[in-house]
Amino acid sequence: MTTPRADRGRNPDRSPLNWLLLVPIVIPLIPPLFNADEPRLFGIPMFYWLQLAFIILSVAATTVVYLGTRRSR
Repeated sequence: MTTPRADRGRNPDRSPLNWLLLVPIVIPLIPPLFNADEPRLFGIPMFYWLQLAFIILSVAATTVVYLGTRRSR
């Protein structure tokens, strides 16, 4: 039976890039940012098109964190 080796190096799960994942969680929780009807984008009220923008922001932040923290093989 072998014992796990104590990793004295930095744990890759504790990357500072992980803090970037808070952006898509916190930004939609600030109602004054999107509690409006104007401006409209192609006739769509701001509330709806900004929600779609939050989805794009979430995908972008997740992609950056994934690419920045994945282990090289």
